[in-house]
Amino acid sequence: MDVTSYQNQAEGFVKRYLLSDPLLPYTSVLAGIFLCKMVYDLTDSYSSIHIKSYSALTKMKRIEWNNSLQGLMVLRSSPLSNFGLGVSVGYFLADLGMIIWLYPSLGGLEYIFHHSLSGVAVAYSLFSGEAQLYTYMVLISEVTTPSINLRWFLDTAGLKRSKAYLINGVAIFLAWLTARILLFIYMFYHVYIHYDQVVQLNTFGYLLVFVVPIALSVMNLMWFGKIVKGLKKTLEKRQ
Repeated sequence: MDVTSYQNQAEGFVKRYLLSDPLLPYTSVLAGIFLCKMVYDLTDSYSSIHIKSYSALTKMKRIEWNNSLQGLMVLRSSPLSNFGLGVSVGYFLADLGMIIWLYPSLGGLEYIFHHSLSGVAVAYSLFSGEAQLYTYMVLISEVTTPSINLRWFLDTAGLKRSKAYLINGVAIFLAWLTARILLFIYMFYHVYIHYDQVVQLNTFGYLLVFVVPIALSVMNLMWFGKIVKGLKKTLEKRQ
């Protein structure tokens, strides 16, 4: 049986059973929310009565406890998260190789430092299984890359005075502020309230949780200053 036949059977099953009732998709979403809330409330009630140390937990730790999360948060991993980290390591290696091979056309020492530091941290998290949550928080900052690349394309194409260039500049500002400034602040806060778990990491992992984000934060703030100046100059030219 070919792939098309399997696909048709799967689509038929979805239409006949899973989506036979127009309200079923919405009902399933509500059911999922209800079940999660039910588990949360039941865990809270049971823990309050039978777990003596539960009352001494902070509000944030109670929320994590009630959501039935097992094991230390800093040691959680999965095949899917490992795959994502592996792809990220491959990206950093490939991009770093291009930067070094064509140095300094594609970037200076700051890019080599950024990619090397990030690659080492991601690789360690991948092979050790430690601090993957924080690793992904840092990796989210790479969502700014497409808009940065688009800026170069627009500039090279002679569209620096176009509306698209301005819109992309605003997008870079907002994305950078969110993913590389505010998210890092939240990550440091998260490390602070979960320090009792972070301190249980291996020495190398413990250092990476602090050294890498701090170093990247300094670089992000420096680059953000340049982004603000560039956006301000672009807006002034349009007045």
